[in-house]
Amino acid sequence: MIKLTTNHGDITLELDPAQAPKTCANFEQYVRDGHYDGTVFHRVIDGFMVQGGGMTEDMIPRPTRAPVENEAANGLKNRAGTIAMARTSAPHSATSQFFINVADNGFLDHPGQDGWGYCVFGRVTEGMEVVNRIKGVATSIRHGQRDVPAQAVVLEKAEIIG
Repeated sequence: MIKLTTNHGDITLELDPAQAPKTCANFEQYVRDGHYDGTVFHRVIDGFMVQGGGMTEDMIPRPTRAPVENEAANGLKNRAGTIAMARTSAPHSATSQFFINVADNGFLDHPGQDGWGYCVFGRVTEGMEVVNRIKGVATSIRHGQRDVPAQAVVLEKAEIIG
């Protein structure tokens, strides 16, 4: 279990290492390293997802470790309330950024539109009301990026709680 403390409330995640062992180990290491502390949810799209884990409030990317292998073929689905790895168009490019689905996003499931999909590795067990608050914040364009919250949604602390 992982607890994300945000300036909008707490979100508890249950990871699924049986289905996504490399992805869960990667995420947990970023939590242990304090990587997520002080980052923001920098991409928020109501009806789709909220994304965070890689940018400071000034929209500066945090340094990351090497990418993790894409485990999207694990049978888990991008349904509302699940957490998945964000990546570029390259299938094995996920590092620290993640997103919480706020809708059922089956088009992201393996094989997806590119033959790979986006790896689901857990789900929200508490705090979906917090996620729903976040998905509804006003957004704008900042530093050339769309869908950035007008007022920072800060991930103050991430910690392993069980």
